[in-house]
Amino acid sequence: MTLAAVLAACSLVAGGCGDDKERPAAACTEGAASVLTALNKAPARVTVGGRPLSRCLTDGSNADDVQLVGSAWVQAAGMLADRAARRPDSKYVLRLGYLVGAARRGAAHTPGIHNELVRRLEQETDPFQGHSAALERGERAGRRLG
Repeated sequence: MTLAAVLAACSLVAGGCGDDKERPAAACTEGAASVLTALNKAPARVTVGGRPLSRCLTDGSNADDVQLVGSAWVQAAGMLADRAARRPDSKYVLRLGYLVGAARRGAAHTPGIHNELVRRLEQETDPFQGHSAALERGERAGRRLG
């Protein structure tokens, strides 16, 4: 086989030779406290490990990545929802909305491996749906900047 034929074959198999799918930054898997600290910046751009929060949900995530990120994000969402229970327009609801928006943004670029995470995060917003401007503002910011 000529070099050109080998390169052509590689380009047809999984988009090329080698695995070039991005994995989440190590900071994405550090736990709920890391996520909560990062979300203090919302509705401005929230970053983890120097990258937007949504980049924690990558096409190159393996099962461990999905579990670690998902666990941290669901725990953070639960903590935010608990803090916001009596104040539907608080900074905690805004941060929860941002997290959901960022998750939707990130999951939109993966082959469905993060859909359950998004669904679980959305459950935490149920008490605030339809009557929290902070939630809507946070979701918009998360989709745009997250």
